[in-house]
Order: sequence, then C-alpha cells, then structure tokens
Amino acid sequence: MNNRILIVEDDHYISEMIKDTLVKHGYAVSTVFDGEEALQIVEVQNFDLILLDIMIPKIDGMECLKIIRTKSMIPILIMSAKGEDVDKALGLGFGADDYIAKPFSMIELVARVKAILRREKHYMDLTTQVVNPTYQDETIQLGDLIIDMKNYSLKKCGHDVKLTLKEFNILKLFITRPNQVFTKAQVYSLVWQEEYYGDENVINVHIRRLREKIEDNPSNPKYLKTLWGIGYKLGEF
Repeated sequence: MNNRILIVEDDHYISEMIKDTLVKHGYAVSTVFDGEEALQIVEVQNFDLILLDIMIPKIDGMECLKIIRTKSMIPILIMSAKGEDVDKALGLGFGADDYIAKPFSMIELVARVKAILRREKHYMDLTTQVVNPTYQDETIQLGDLIIDMKNYSLKKCGHDVKLTLKEFNILKLFITRPNQVFTKAQVYSLVWQEEYYGDENVINVHIRRLREKIEDNPSNPKYLKTLWGIGYKLGEF
C-alpha cells in the first residue's frame, strides 16, 4: 500500500510541483491550500506524512501543527523560508519531525520524505525490538505516572501529559528495561533507529523536555536518573 502524504501549501504552483514529484515516486498525495482545510481533512482521512508550509492563510502552519499534535503523532515536515519559525517548531517542542528550507530541490525533498517515513516505520517496529511483549497491552503505574503502553498516553497525578512520539519511546525504553543503564548512543540508536554520530545535543534536549513534563523537579529527577559520565537509568520505586 502506498504511503499517503498531505501537502499543505498555499502556492498552487509549488504544491503541484511537489505533488507531481511525489506521485512519480509512488506516493498517494492529497493537497490543501490553507490551515482550515488541513485541519478538516486530517479529521476524516489518514495520512502517513504531512508536508506543512508555515505561511498559509486562515490558520497558519504553526497553529495547525499545535492543533494536530493534540490529536495525532503523524510525522510532519515543515516547509519554510523563515528560520525563526523553524526554530520555534523544532526548538520549543511543538512537535515537528523535520524541516526543509525554501527554496529546496525536489531531490532533497524526496530524500527527506523517504527518511521520515523510514524512521516512522522504525518507530512502529520499536515495540517488537526493544519492548518486552508482556508490556504492550499494559497500563503501568510508576510513582505518580500512569503509562498506557498500548495507546501511547501518559497521566501524571491524574492529568494528561502530552508527549511527542520520541519522548514516549524514550520513556518506554527505560520503563521496559528498568535495571539497565543506557548511554546516549544507545538511547539514540534504539529510539531514532539511526547510527549515532556523537550529537549529544539531540539527546540532551529530548531528555530535558521529557523531564520537564514528568518530573516534579527536573533539576533533581527521580524518574530519569543521570549517571554522570555513563548515561541514564530509570529511578527506583
């Protein structure tokens, strides 16, 4: 079955050019031209990837991204010529999976699309690769946290906590191997399913964001403990 891709781009020429290219590579493609249309179509149709321009009418791309992330973890590739918006999307945890700066070549776009879809497949396979099958349908309580492994949801003290897919998979990794210490390289390899090239900032940012959401005091964490010079492990409860 072909991967289904939604293009949200108000420039009809650019939209059609991207669509033609992706169709030639075997993808099933739909197009919309403003934020309202985008939110409407994702409510009724399933997609494997959204290509989302930031500067779109009615509801801008940043707001669309935030709204979609309250309901879905579908991969989203930001298309923008405005670096500050990209920084916000990726750096403030709004949930974009990647970005491509305009103007871009179709070769680069297709490469990024393939990479995102490949990573998403790895995410879906992660459960069988790093998670004990006995955990998959369980709801696990850990201190003040209640983790629904099947539905990828989390509550803290009875309140819903919104995690990105990467954040949830990092937490799942530690919960399902509670006695294991993970280096940053191991966390990256298991969650991102890519070779680790020593970019510690990627891991540091995701661990920090996850701690900000689950810890009472992120500076003195009890769930995700740091073993200095080694890595991380799950705290004892």
